[in-house]
Amino acid sequence: MLKVKDTLRATVNLTFDGRVIKNYHGSDAQTRFGNEVRVLRHLQEKGCTFVPRLLEADPAQPRIITSNCGARVQHMDDARLKELFAELEQYGVRHDDPDLRNVTYRQSDGRFCLIDFEFATILPGSEQPSAT
Repeated sequence: MLKVKDTLRATVNLTFDGRVIKNYHGSDAQTRFGNEVRVLRHLQEKGCTFVPRLLEADPAQPRIITSNCGARVQHMDDARLKELFAELEQYGVRHDDPDLRNVTYRQSDGRFCLIDFEFATILPGSEQPSAT
């Protein structure tokens, strides 16, 4: 396992089989965990393919396991960055931390992806199941 993030709020590890394990820390860990799980499930229901797929959620830890969305992006022009986060809003979610550190590149299909949804907001009126 490779540790890719270790802060006061979370520890993130990549497994050799392509999963991401995120453990939440701090006094608001349960709240952030619950929000990220809710947002990832919402995005999955809406068919959003450029975010991690939630594989497991363990509130007792609190910990999630997701698919890997590729390598972190080091450079992106501001217009493209804004476009990517705006695309997410088409799925009813505002990221609330639209920073380059939350963008990855998935080489398998050449797609920029978004990660880290613990502070994201599901937009009003978007929680109804999609028609597709």
